[in-house]
Amino acid sequence: MTQFLIENMAPLMFCGLILFLLLGYPVAFALGANGLLFGLLAIELGLIQIQLLQALPERIFGIMTNDTLLAIPFFTFMGLILERSGMAEDLLDTIGQLFGPIRGGLAYAVIFVGALLAATTGVVAASVISMGLISLPIMLRYGYDRRVASGVIAASGTLAQIIPPSLVLIIMADQLGRSVGDMYEGAFLPGLMLSAMYAGFIFLISIIKPNFVPALPKEARTLRGMQLFSRAMISLVPPLVLIFLVLGTIFLGIATPTEGGGMGAAGAMILALMKRKLSWSLVKQAMDSTTKLSSFVMFILIGSTVFGLTFRGVNGDLWVEHLLTSLPGGQVGFLIAVNILFFVLAFFLDFFELAFILVPLVGPVADKLGIDLIWFGVLLGVNMQTSFMHPPFGFALFFLRSVAPEKAYKDKVTGKTMAPITTQQIYWGAVPYVIIQIIMVAILIFWPGLVLDSVHGAAKFDPSTIQIELPPMDQGEPEVIEFK
Repeated sequence: MTQFLIENMAPLMFCGLILFLLLGYPVAFALGANGLLFGLLAIELGLIQIQLLQALPERIFGIMTNDTLLAIPFFTFMGLILERSGMAEDLLDTIGQLFGPIRGGLAYAVIFVGALLAATTGVVAASVISMGLISLPIMLRYGYDRRVASGVIAASGTLAQIIPPSLVLIIMADQLGRSVGDMYEGAFLPGLMLSAMYAGFIFLISIIKPNFVPALPKEARTLRGMQLFSRAMISLVPPLVLIFLVLGTIFLGIATPTEGGGMGAAGAMILALMKRKLSWSLVKQAMDSTTKLSSFVMFILIGSTVFGLTFRGVNGDLWVEHLLTSLPGGQVGFLIAVNILFFVLAFFLDFFELAFILVPLVGPVADKLGIDLIWFGVLLGVNMQTSFMHPPFGFALFFLRSVAPEKAYKDKVTGKTMAPITTQQIYWGAVPYVIIQIIMVAILIFWPGLVLDSVHGAAKFDPSTIQIELPPMDQGEPEVIEFK
C-alpha cells in the first residue's frame, strides 16, 4: 500500500481535488486543504522535506505584492461604475434606433453595444444584466423570438471575457508568465472576429426566419436625421475616449495595464459625474462588489499556490508533462486534447477556477512543445468563454435568468400581456453561440497568426538588449557594456 501511494501520489492528489470539488467545498479551501493534506502525507512517506512547506509564507507574500493583479480591482471598479451610471442604457437606445429599420437591427445593436461594453467594463455580469434589463423587454415587445433574444444578449455579454480589458486575460498572463499588454493585443482581433461571427449568425436568421428578428416599426423609431446622428455622437464619444484612455495607452506602451486600469477607474467616475449619476451610495456599492471579487480571486490564488507547491513537490508536473507530451499529433494533438479538457470542465467550473487549477499544469508543457504562450493563453481564453454559456451551469445564463420575466406581465408601452421566458428557451438560445465559440477555437488553432501577428508583427523595444559602447581608456578595442 505504501509503495502504491509513493508511485501514484500525483494522480491521487489530482483525483482528491476533484472529489473535494464534487462534494461542494469552496474551490479556494478545497485547493488549500488538498495541498496541505497531501503535503503532510508526502512528508510522512519521505517524498518531500518539511522545508518545502516552509516556503508557503514567502509565496503567499509574493501574491500580495504582485503588481499585475492590481489591475483586477481597477477594471472591476471601472465596469461597475459604468454599468450603474446609465452608459449601457444610452448606448442601447441610440444604437437600437440606428439599426432599427433593418431586420435583426435590435440584435445587431445588442452585439455592437456588447462589444463596446466589453472594451470598457471587462465584467460579464455587468454587461449581461444591464443589456437584459434594457433590451430584452424591447425585443420581446416587437416580436423577437425568445430564444434568439435571450441567446444574443447572453453571448454578447460574454464578449467581456475575451475583448480587453478582460479579467481572465490578466489572470492568464500572470499564470503563464507573460505580459498583460501582449495578451491584450493578441486577444483584440479574435474578440472582434467573434463579434462579427455573432452578427453573421443573426444575418442568417434574418434570411432564413425573418419573422424571428423583425425590424422596428416606424412608430418606434423616434429619432431621425441629424437628431439621431447627434445623439449617436453624444452616446459614442465618451466610451470611445475611455477605450483609448485604457487600451490605447497600454497598446502604445505609454501605460502599464495597472496604470491603464487606474485611469479607466478615474475616467468612469468622471463620466458618471458628467451624467450626474455619481453618488456616495454608487461608489460604496461598486467598492463593495470590487472588494468581494478581488478577495475571491486572491483566496483562489492562495489555495492554488498551496496545491501547486505540494503537487510539484511530488513530481505532479512531470506526471502531467508525460501524460500530455505522449499524445499523438504533436502540437496540434496537444492543443485539441487540452481544449477538449477545458471545454468539458467548463460545464462544472468557472474560468477563475480553470485558470488557477489547470493553466499552471498545462502551460509548462505547451512551452516545452514550442507553443507560443500568448497564443495559447488567448486560445484558452476563448475556450473558457464557453464556461459562461454552457447549459445548465453557465453564469451568463444565470445572470439573464435573474432579470428575464418568469411570469406573464403587461407591457408598459403597448399594454399587451406578454408571455414569460422559460429557462429552456434561454438554454436553447445559448447553444448556437457555444458552437460559434468552438468554431473560433478551431480557427485559432489552425491560424495562430490571428493572435501572433498583432503581438510580434512589429519590432518592440526591449530594454534587456541595450548596449553602450565606451571609448577605450587606452589602446585596444572599445569596451561594450550590456544591461540585462
